[in-house]
Amino acid sequence: MIKLRIKISFFIFFSICIFTTTIKSQTQRIVNNQTQSWISLNTTARLSNKWGMVGDLHYRANQIFVNPNFYFVRTGINYWFQDNITFTLGYAHMWLAPTKEGWHTYSNENRIYEQVQMSSKIGNISMVQRLRNEQRWQEKISPSKDSSTHTNKFTDRVRYLLSFTIPISSNSHYPSLVLSDELSVQTGKEVVYNVFDQNRTFIGIKQMITKRLSFDLGYMLVDQQKSTIYQFDQNHTFRCFFYYTPDLRIKKT
Repeated sequence: MIKLRIKISFFIFFSICIFTTTIKSQTQRIVNNQTQSWISLNTTARLSNKWGMVGDLHYRANQIFVNPNFYFVRTGINYWFQDNITFTLGYAHMWLAPTKEGWHTYSNENRIYEQVQMSSKIGNISMVQRLRNEQRWQEKISPSKDSSTHTNKFTDRVRYLLSFTIPISSNSHYPSLVLSDELSVQTGKEVVYNVFDQNRTFIGIKQMITKRLSFDLGYMLVDQQKSTIYQFDQNHTFRCFFYYTPDLRIKKT
């Protein structure tokens, strides 16, 4: 039974990878390859058996922390259906840096999001599945001058994440291998060619620092389609994410 679940899970993982490759291969591609770095702190605080809060801080830069690409904050309220299944409702804000040299106007993006996340074990392999729906209001910057148009583009984006954490040693002080893939698709009045938004594939290690603090470190390939049918950004990304999970429930004495 465990072997069957492992096979099914990895089949889903590789199916997502094949699906995104097929989408990208169906069009003539002009690819902008670039190097980026991404660091974040992701906090999930449990306040009671059913309720908690989440809070994220992200910074992504071009090259190895040379020029900012975006700053991002996210917060939300968590509800635990079970210890391994949560629902989150929250708000996020992004400050997206200009791409034109010499420009200084950041584009503001407001998001409301809903997500369901489920964690499970297949033998000694930990698996996380997350389905997130985002309503995004993206500020438009004038194409001809360094200023906002004071208008927004609205999109509704759906993201599915599948992640595996695989121990490489029975010693818990040793790091584990992490494999993950996240597919994003979007809809909206101004979404014509790029219903496929992006795909993020990650391989790296996960290391526990304390019982409540850990990090993953590795390489992430972000393949993102632009608003035209043939233009893509392919970001080769150094990623370091920290995870803090304090348990603030009042202990009964």
